[in-house]
Order: sequence, then C-alpha cells, then structure tokens
Amino acid sequence: MWIDVLDRLRRDPLYAGYKRRVADLLDAQPGWRLLEVGAGTGADALEVAARFQVSVVGVDVSKAMVDEARRRGLADAVVADAHALPFSPADFDAAWADRTFQHLADPMAALQELIRVVRPGGRIVIADPDYGTQVVNVPDQELAVRVLAFRAGVGNWTLAHQMPRLFAEAGLRDVEAEAIPIVIRDPGALDNALGLRDWARLAVERGSIGRDDAAGWESMLDASIAGGWFLYAFNVFITRGATPVRS
Repeated sequence: MWIDVLDRLRRDPLYAGYKRRVADLLDAQPGWRLLEVGAGTGADALEVAARFQVSVVGVDVSKAMVDEARRRGLADAVVADAHALPFSPADFDAAWADRTFQHLADPMAALQELIRVVRPGGRIVIADPDYGTQVVNVPDQELAVRVLAFRAGVGNWTLAHQMPRLFAEAGLRDVEAEAIPIVIRDPGALDNALGLRDWARLAVERGSIGRDDAAGWESMLDASIAGGWFLYAFNVFITRGATPVRS
C-alpha cells in the first residue's frame, strides 16, 4: 500500500517540480557516484542516474522498499540506517535525502554520516516538507490553527526550515535554502490532501481537541469541497551545502 502511495505522490505535478529542483541542486556530472538516503522504491535514484549519466546507490531502512528498488532496476540498493551508513569515507561525489530527515531520531547524526561518506567539496541536498507552514482555507481559523499545530507537533515535522542551522553547525560550506510552496486545490490530490480528516480524529484521541471540534472541522472541509474553494498548502524546504575541504 505504501509503495502505491509513493508512486502516486511522485506522479503528482505538485511533487514532481520540487523533485526536479532537488536533482538540479546536486550539480551532478557524468561518471559521478551518488547516494540517496531513504530511497524508497528507487524511482528517484533511477531517474537521476539516467538524467545525469551517474551511478546511484540507494539506502533505505525498509527491506521491502529495497527489494522493490532492486526489482525496478536499482542494483545498488542497500538496507541501512541513515545514522550508520555502511560506506567508507568520501565514497560518493554527492548525496541527497528527500522526505527522510523528518522521520529520523537524530537528524544531526545522520547529516554527519552524509558528510563522512561524501568527498570533500561534494554537495549534500536535503528536502522535507515543513508542517509549521501549513494553512487550510476554512472559516474557523482558530480551530484550523489548533488542528494544524497538532499535526506539526507530531515528530520532526518542523525540522525542514531548521536544516540550514544544522548544516552550519555540522561544518558544511556555502549553505543555501529555498522554499517551494505546495498548494493543493484538489481535495483528492496527494493521498486525499495528506490525511486532513485523520489529523482531527487523532487529535481527539490525544486530547488536543474535542469531538465537537473534530465534527466541525470535517463539516468545514466538506463545505470547502462542495463550494469549490478548498485549499491546503505548506512549504517544502530544500537545503544544500558543500562538505568541508580538509587540509
């Protein structure tokens, strides 16, 4: 089921655009060896390999994902933990992670691992959505703030805009960041707008909002869809930097 979700997300034009930007920022040259952490089905790795004429190694913590990536043709797919990569220092010319760091227990440790395995002066690119930037078009914005704040507070969902600080603290050079807005008008897009209804229900279970609030939230979403003015948006932040050149 999750493989199907990833495929649908990847096909959506809203996600395809920022993924192209991530690939561009790698500045990959023919013959390079690249690493993707959190490679999933391997689809992005295969596209980058073909587009830039490079070799790509993909790692994922899920054996099911690695098996799927190999089935699709990513021969160098490895089951591995981002916090402890099974590669030698300076093994790669560049590396990237897309929608992976938000899930990690220790993002700084994982970033330091990327620095270790990328050659001096090589690029590292990290992309994640930042759910601290969420907005939804409903009349009761006070309730929207509470529901969206609950969503943003589960996990590292506001990490993305903090990545430039982590890059700087880790010693990366020439650090730059950009935000790409994802504006959803189709309520069925991106896996039903990434579960807007489910967040309110989970917030009730966690005691963050009441049942009446959740019912009102769903009613407002229904009204926005029926009225043709549904809108949900957030930003994807892309941070890039170069590994330090060792003396």
